[in-house]
Amino acid sequence: MGYKHIEVKQVAGFIGAEIGSVDLSRPLNDDQVQEIRKALLKWKVVFFRGQNIDHAAQVEFTSRFGEVTFAHPLGEPEPVLGFPQIKPVDRKLYEQQYGFRTGGPWHTDVTAAINPPAASILRAVNVPSFGGDTQWSNLVAAYEGLSAPLRSLADTLKAEHRFNGGGYQPRNNKFDDRIAVNPLISIHPVVRVHPETGERALFVNPGFVSRIVDVSPEESRLLLELFFNQVTKPAYTTRFRWNNGDIAFWDNRATVHLAPQDLDHLDVERLLYRTTITGDVPVGVDGSRSEVVQGEAFSSEVPSVFKQKAESKEAQPVLS
Repeated sequence: MGYKHIEVKQVAGFIGAEIGSVDLSRPLNDDQVQEIRKALLKWKVVFFRGQNIDHAAQVEFTSRFGEVTFAHPLGEPEPVLGFPQIKPVDRKLYEQQYGFRTGGPWHTDVTAAINPPAASILRAVNVPSFGGDTQWSNLVAAYEGLSAPLRSLADTLKAEHRFNGGGYQPRNNKFDDRIAVNPLISIHPVVRVHPETGERALFVNPGFVSRIVDVSPEESRLLLELFFNQVTKPAYTTRFRWNNGDIAFWDNRATVHLAPQDLDHLDVERLLYRTTITGDVPVGVDGSRSEVVQGEAFSSEVPSVFKQKAESKEAQPVLS
C-alpha cells in the first residue's frame, strides 16, 4: 500500500526516507499523521526539508504522535523559556556549564530511563553550510544481520543503562554532579520487541550501556564490543546533511544515532531544538519488562527533584 497524502522517498538501503508534500506550519489532518507514522515505522527515521517552523509548531507537531515529554530528565541545558518540552541542542551551553562541548558516541535517547522516549524530533535553526551531519542506524536490521546462534543468545540477555554508562563523556565533577541530581539506571532487554511493529531490535548503544548483567566483566566487554560493532555497521546507517529549517523525526525504539563529529573544524555554531515523545517500558522476547534500578519514569511531568528545587526557592525569604 502506498501513500495518498504525503510523498515518501527512500534515502538509504535499510533506513531513512524524506517526506514531501507536507507543510508543518499548518495543522496536519489525521490521514497525514497516519501516513507519517506509517513511514516512520518502516524507515525508522524520516526527514522534512525547509519547514522553518517555530517552537509552538514543533510542540504541536510532536503532540500529534504522543505525549510530549519534559525537555530532558537532567534538566540541562535549561529548556526554552515558555516551552518546557524543548531541549536546545547547542554545544556552547554545555561548554559554559561543564567546560567541554558535548558530542558523544552513538546512542539512543535517554535509555537510562525505565521508559526511554518513543521518538525524537530535531529541528535545525542554524547549521553550517557544510559538515555537521547526523547519522542514524537501524537496530532491527542490526539484529536481523546477526547469525541465528547469536540472535538466540542476544534474546536471553539484559543490559544495564545509565547516564555516561559507556564512559565516553569526560570525567567532570560538574557533569557528575548534574547526573547525581536525578540519577537514572535501568535494566533493559538486549533485544527489544517493538510495541507497534512486533519487530525485534538490538537495543544496546555505546552511550548509555554500562554492562551486560549476569555475565563476567570480560564476557560483558566482549559481548558489548560485538553488539556495538553490529549496530554501527555502515550498511545499516543513513547520513543526513542539514539545512536551516530541516526536521528529523526518528523512532527511538529502533535506532541509534551519532551527533556530528566534525564540529570543532567549523566556524558556525549549530543550534537545533529537540522534542521527545513519552515511551513505554521495553519488553523482551520472553515477555519480561525492563526493571528500574534508580529513578522515575520520563514523561511530560517535570522531574520531582526539579519541582522540589523550585519550591524551595519560592519558599526562601526575599531580602530587601
